[in-house]
Amino acid sequence: MTAAAPALSVLDLVPVRTGQTSAEAIAASMSLAETADRLGYRRYWFAEHHNMPAVASTSPPVLIAAAATRTKTMRLGSGGVMLPNHAPLIVAEQFAALEAIAPGRIDLGLGRAPGSDPVITQLLRTAGTTSDVEQFPRHVQDISLLLGSEGATLRFTSGGEYNVHATPAAVGVPEVWLLGSSDYSAQLAASQGLPYVFANHFSGQGLERALNLYRAGYQPSEAHPEPRTFLTVNVVAAPTAEEAEQRALPQLRMMSRLRLNKPLVALETVDEALAAASDPATDQVVEAARSRWFVGTGESVAAELRDFATKFGVDEVMLSPVAGAYDAEAMDAATGRAQTLELVTAAL
Repeated sequence: MTAAAPALSVLDLVPVRTGQTSAEAIAASMSLAETADRLGYRRYWFAEHHNMPAVASTSPPVLIAAAATRTKTMRLGSGGVMLPNHAPLIVAEQFAALEAIAPGRIDLGLGRAPGSDPVITQLLRTAGTTSDVEQFPRHVQDISLLLGSEGATLRFTSGGEYNVHATPAAVGVPEVWLLGSSDYSAQLAASQGLPYVFANHFSGQGLERALNLYRAGYQPSEAHPEPRTFLTVNVVAAPTAEEAEQRALPQLRMMSRLRLNKPLVALETVDEALAAASDPATDQVVEAARSRWFVGTGESVAAELRDFATKFGVDEVMLSPVAGAYDAEAMDAATGRAQTLELVTAAL
């Protein structure tokens, strides 16, 4: 007997490789979204990162709207919107509009991290960020109220009231998820009765503790009487294990640049990564990250995913397909990432 196959979803950072334009990177991701929809993936989320040469996923709502016109059944969402960067009303209005564009298919994943360095954070929120981070729990509640058909009510100290709606006549609302990689996010999601996603693709540390805190402390809500969660993983699948390891190398080396505070560059191609000079510090970070990734043939990765889902008691796993591209592959195609989705799906 084998473990049950989990449902699969996708997390996309819209990677930008050497020589690739933003337009080509986004075109490749739109093609990948179409592939995921055709293969029956449950949802497709875009991350929010800023001022990074290798990442074009700066504006999840814009990318979600574009993907909505290219897909039919798959849920679309943010993984996530970094709430301290944005006014809650703006977030609510954007996702209310997305819900109107693709009714019943929109997820709003909210995170507390800035998604970049302090300078970019200040540019995004010129009033400063400390108070916004501290008000994160209230802002999450505000967004949920604003998205609802009844809206939110402001009460002035003078005694008057003022009604605010994210959209004039909502007939549906996005599903709100809390994202995080810490005890804080797990406990907040539990206290507010919200679905929760642990960013295992980024951290990998503290996963079991975060899930235990979330499930043990969960306070049922009307929309979600039971705790609900899934996990993210970095995945590369290829026809051979050797190709999979090669395609994993560019993103592994990019992770080492982040961890070692090296200057950020566009994502290397596989050919560049294989030819690059190495050093002990880089090798150590690459080896540590690789140990937490699922890299191999479709069959081996599918087996790991089944075991992983069973171990942590989830019925869904969100894949971050991190397969790099060879020099000869088209700039506007997601060849290695699409191959990953197709091989894993076929093997589950």
